Amino acid sequence: MRMARAFLILGLLPLLLGVDRPPGLGDVREVRTWSYKDYTRVVLELSREVELPEAGLVRLAANRRAGRPERLYLDVPGIWVGLRYEDGIEVGDGLLQGVRVGQNTLRRSRLVIDLERYDHHRLFTLASPPRIVVDVFGARKKRQRDSSGRLPAGLRRVHTVVVDPGHGGRDPGATGIGGLREKDVNLSIAKRLAKRLEGRGFEVVLTRDDDRSLNLEERTAIAESAGGDVFISIHANASRRAKTRGIEIYTLDENHERHSLDVAARENGVPASKLDPLQRALARLRVDEVGSHSERLASLVHDEVISAAKKTNRSQPDLGVKKGPFYVLFMSSMSSVLVETGFLTNKKDAELLRSAKYQRVLAESIAKGVAGYRQQMEQGLVSYVQSPSGGN
Repeated sequence: MRMARAFLILGLLPLLLGVDRPPGLGDVREVRTWSYKDYTRVVLELSREVELPEAGLVRLAANRRAGRPERLYLDVPGIWVGLRYEDGIEVGDGLLQGVRVGQNTLRRSRLVIDLERYDHHRLFTLASPPRIVVDVFGARKKRQRDSSGRLPAGLRRVHTVVVDPGHGGRDPGATGIGGLREKDVNLSIAKRLAKRLEGRGFEVVLTRDDDRSLNLEERTAIAESAGGDVFISIHANASRRAKTRGIEIYTLDENHERHSLDVAARENGVPASKLDPLQRALARLRVDEVGSHSERLASLVHDEVISAAKKTNRSQPDLGVKKGPFYVLFMSSMSSVLVETGFLTNKKDAELLRSAKYQRVLAESIAKGVAGYRQQMEQGLVSYVQSPSGGN
């Protein structure tokens, strides 16, 4: 009876009794949910990209007589799910009751999000693999751990640093001279950075500490669940031109140069042609929230890293602080930077990045930049508390 009721709600039961799957449809690969500090994320991973309806997510009022909660639903054309999620996915985090996915018509699936609380939502898509992402915001019920009142970035003490070694597992990232793999360089530098940050009194969380695959939602989930105050993503660069070398540091922005777009496309795993309209919309959200703090963090880290790198190798070019549409940055709610430590495709940079000594230099200088950011933020907090407006 439970299955029958679920299908009747979605309008599915008549469609699935003795009906074969139509040809040419994509599949729902997986449904995932994460409860963050300020919202709950629902991710629908698909086997192919889809074009969402103009109506987007539709909000339906609760029907108490029928026992239906307030809910959101989204029709996904050209996708088959069948009976795979017939029992739904329980969430129960004080914001969402659960998530259901079913066959609404023979050629269309429907995602239904049953709500406990609701304020607003956002909907976007990601590629490689194709995903539909829904973030639902609202004040959680009191019985849950209520973290929705977390202070804005400018009023938080900098204590927890999330270090994210880019790529990993089946995703090697860039491959450089002598088979040097980006995922290995990133992890080695990140581990050294974690030790140096801990030595400076920070609590450190690594998104991965071994060679394993992590998608961007998982990286974000680790960062947000840790209550991070700073997010540092470690990467290494690549270029078709063997002479190109140097260090560059990125913050998130909706506007970007062609070079930044190409770098973001490689690190995001998405063709550059598909980044622009999506990223302009999503980057704007994060820039408004933590943009100025991320820029301050990037500037301090940049100055320390370039100073230390040039002491090791005077010819090391400074490619500056830049802005770009990086998924891993806009999916984080904390002050965030992405460090491109050098070009694996350049002979000099590859030699340096393979060196344990140089990796230690980079790790120490990044840690020093983060410590400088903490000091500036704490000075700002003291000024805020001591000012007449801050004391009220």
